[in-house]
Amino acid sequence: MHPNTPSELSRRAFLGRTSHGLGAVALASLLSPSVASAAPARGVLQKLPLPQNAKRVIWLSMAGGPSHLETFDPKPKLAEMHGKPMPESLTKGQQLAQLRGQKLTCFGPQHAFAKFGKNQIEICGLLPHIGSVIDDICLIRSMTTDAINHDPAHMFMNTGSQIAGRPSMGAWITYGLGSEAADLPGFVVLTSLGKGGQNQPIAARQWSSGFLPSKHQGVQLRSKGDPVLYLTNPPGITPKLQGGDVAAINTLNRQRDAVLADPEIATRIAQYEMAFQMQASVPDLMDVSAEGAKTLELYGCQPGDGSFAANCLLARRLAERGTRFIQLYHKDWDHHSGVKEGIALKAQEIDRACMALITDLKQRGMLDETLIVWAGEFGRTPMSQGNGRDHHNKAMSVWMCGAGIQGGIVHGATDDLGYAAVDEIVTVHDLHATMLHQLGIQHDAFSFKFQGLDAKLTGVEGAKVIKGILA
Repeated sequence: MHPNTPSELSRRAFLGRTSHGLGAVALASLLSPSVASAAPARGVLQKLPLPQNAKRVIWLSMAGGPSHLETFDPKPKLAEMHGKPMPESLTKGQQLAQLRGQKLTCFGPQHAFAKFGKNQIEICGLLPHIGSVIDDICLIRSMTTDAINHDPAHMFMNTGSQIAGRPSMGAWITYGLGSEAADLPGFVVLTSLGKGGQNQPIAARQWSSGFLPSKHQGVQLRSKGDPVLYLTNPPGITPKLQGGDVAAINTLNRQRDAVLADPEIATRIAQYEMAFQMQASVPDLMDVSAEGAKTLELYGCQPGDGSFAANCLLARRLAERGTRFIQLYHKDWDHHSGVKEGIALKAQEIDRACMALITDLKQRGMLDETLIVWAGEFGRTPMSQGNGRDHHNKAMSVWMCGAGIQGGIVHGATDDLGYAAVDEIVTVHDLHATMLHQLGIQHDAFSFKFQGLDAKLTGVEGAKVIKGILA
């Protein structure tokens, strides 16, 4: 213990002597919330090395692995070869998931494509609303990933590593930049389940802070019911009483932190304060009644329905309030069977909402500072698995929008059958590097010392910024 730290003062005596001051702090927080509100968190990068095009990220995660062949990558040659053997020259010796050792048969696209926008970009005809804003979107058709099963693929997409325990991209970004939200977390996660009913679990480790200070981990808000458990106080506990408790606890924590300088003590202090602030801010955030009928109609949702569309509206509200990284998971994209019916359901659930998010941000002058990314964890095979498609890591489609990303363009391409990316190939590390670049962060110089190594979100494999998609 530090020699100047009083060791004989009991906790009861300390609380008794300081109760008047703590009560004053709690009262001040009630009379003038701005006095006691948590200040926006600052990150470790006080001066950004690059111009900052994006102030925040909204990541739309389509959990389960969307088929690029029924969404954003038209393949007329695959349609011609429907029912014929898959060319062995493409698949021999290649990594497969559940189709390994089986007869591989071409499976043509199950939905027609249509052209949209100034450049007549072809996407699935079931996505006309996304088509209506395609001139704001950069469509990447040459995305690849290293993983071929769900959990490691989610880990890789979120953290740049298939091994659990690494920080998620949201944690890295809030660690570097902090948050502009005074009374909400800097990294928020929302989940929704589609009508197909495949409720695959999404583990909390996907938004973990890993070896970074734990205050940077994502906070999941439930989109139905109480957004956070134990948000309301039990009977008899007023904000004034609770404010006094929080102030007392954090005073003790600060004394201990002055001795140990332990980042986890600082995290506890920040989280106590944030939790107290969230009791007022979260109910206001989730109450969309003031949005008006036009906005609800734009998104195609109802207040509190827990849909992907409602979560997109909440994402815009979080962005307005300064949350740095907002991640929306929409489940039920794992179409090993019934891909035709499954994609039709998914299109209904996400098409209008994605358009609404882009349109709403643009109308409010926020799209230029908001980076939107739409991605799954991998793609699907052009070979059939019954009437569905297996996992596939050599080809997938993602799209980006806003914050200095060129709109109305297609980047990269896959082969004629959609089996592998062949032109302007993009890796997960490249995608992360580009995100950081738009946020003003130089990816290869942004690191955290862990177990003697300078760990990075973009790894050590030579990630590159996708310069061809930048405005």
